[in-house]
Amino acid sequence: MSMSNEPTQQSGGESEGQDESQARGTEPTTEPTRAPTTEPTRARSWGDLWRAARLRPSRSGVVVGVLAVLLGIAISAQVGQTRQSGLESLRQGELVAVLDSVNQRSARLDEEITRLTAERDRLEREQGLDPTQARAAATERADALGILAGTVAARGPGVRITITDPGRTVGSATLLNAIQELRDAGAEAIQVGGVRVVASSYVAEDPSGAVLVDGKPLPNPYAILAIGDAQTLASAMNIPGGVVETVRGVGATIAVSQQDGVRITALHTPVAPRYARPEASPETASPGS
Repeated sequence: MSMSNEPTQQSGGESEGQDESQARGTEPTTEPTRAPTTEPTRARSWGDLWRAARLRPSRSGVVVGVLAVLLGIAISAQVGQTRQSGLESLRQGELVAVLDSVNQRSARLDEEITRLTAERDRLEREQGLDPTQARAAATERADALGILAGTVAARGPGVRITITDPGRTVGSATLLNAIQELRDAGAEAIQVGGVRVVASSYVAEDPSGAVLVDGKPLPNPYAILAIGDAQTLASAMNIPGGVVETVRGVGATIAVSQQDGVRITALHTPVAPRYARPEASPETASPGS
């Protein structure tokens, strides 16, 4: 009897406990089962993948990378420069004008290169001369510079122009135009009346209307001498709308004669420049300058 009553009591106790849980509205709690830990294994897997995927830099790879960066910088700079210059906004005609300007500048630079090359060759030849030849070359160069500066007399082929203006209708502008046309035609020496024309010469008129060249009155008829290619100088005077046509249009007369031996004896007295100073060449400049 005693053995059969104990199980009955335990069953009754369990029933009472379940009844109490249902009465409180709660479910009996069970302790969750923990899964085995995998964090260290996962960390090792990611580390292996990173080491496997990581590229090892080589010398060729570094060089290719540097070249790529430099190319990108160059392209960016070129694009920026093009945008700043505004070429992308120009029309076709404007682009053609820009191209023509660049071509003309290139041609002028080519001419300057040719001139400097010839000058260099001449200097190299002079360095190999003996003292007598060197003095002769220096004298020849001084004479050439003197002719251009108007400090020495000159002779050679050219033209003689005579303008007769009894009514004093030929003004300073017409004479200045004649001088400019002769210069453009390649005249190497010019004399107007008794005045040697140089780079600093000017033509004006006094209050009475008399023509002045470098401040000196020009006697009438006006005589102009020029040394150069005679045919070219004469053609420059006879161009349509040029000096000959202008002078005859105001009632004066003009005669242009080509001559084999034109003598220019008037000399120009050099005046020290007020502002311009000679610039030392790179060969003669001091290291500290």
